Amino acid sequence: MPGVKLFSRGKVRDVYEVSGERLLVVATDRLSAFDVVMAEGIPDKGRVLTQLSCFWFNYFRKSIPHHFLTARMADYPKELKPFSDQLLGRSMLVEKAKPFPIECVVRGYLAGSGWKDYKATGAVCGVKLHAGLRESSKLEKPIFTPSTKATQGHDENIDWNETVRTIGLANADKIREYSLTLYEKARDYAESRGIILADTKFEFGKIGEKIILIDEVLTPDSSRFWPRNGYEPGGAQPSFDKQFVRDYLESVHWNKMPPPPPLPEEVVKNTSEKYREAFRLMTGHNLS
Repeated sequence: MPGVKLFSRGKVRDVYEVSGERLLVVATDRLSAFDVVMAEGIPDKGRVLTQLSCFWFNYFRKSIPHHFLTARMADYPKELKPFSDQLLGRSMLVEKAKPFPIECVVRGYLAGSGWKDYKATGAVCGVKLHAGLRESSKLEKPIFTPSTKATQGHDENIDWNETVRTIGLANADKIREYSLTLYEKARDYAESRGIILADTKFEFGKIGEKIILIDEVLTPDSSRFWPRNGYEPGGAQPSFDKQFVRDYLESVHWNKMPPPPPLPEEVVKNTSEKYREAFRLMTGHNLS
């Protein structure tokens, strides 16, 4: 977008500076698997991420302050209007905040790296759990299991003491409280829509001394969504995300180093439909 200043570029999102203390967050159709960006985009993925985040920001508007301002092109500054075809449905205007260097992960079920940690230690990020739990078991109550926010490579799980050392006790207490509250509200809503919210990741930042919710919220990229029908602990569950891509990459024994192998058209198509299905089930209407 000539004339619009790029602020940062991630694996999936491009962020631009616009007039005032605001940022434009654009969700592309890029897909990252095993920390490598695939050559192929996933149609509609960026629109799902943006519009589902907007849905949740509105849903939480009375629960917590957040950075979301608008996703309406009519409200965008004039320098963005020439690019409306690119931005419509996949971008949002937000307040600029100073992010905490912490990923706020909340787990209500035992899956992914949490399951691996539990098998090895009987705990997840230092949180001791009951013996005898199985993969995908529902936890007695949700747990806060933060991680570092890596600019490259994998995030690393950290315990509560490391979180406090990184951002201070007052900040750590507040973002833990916010994270658990938001997870429980979202979990209850998702269950009413036939979806299990197994775990999710929130990010927070500060404007002055005010802590606010930032980044994406409760999307298939930041959360583990399972269909409630057919849920059975004791193994992995089907999920509404890039599972088709991960399964394919594992099947071809890729070494998880760039460049990635090309994705078959069927894998791209099925992944796109999974993202749209997640949006449709969660919000009750089709992607606009």
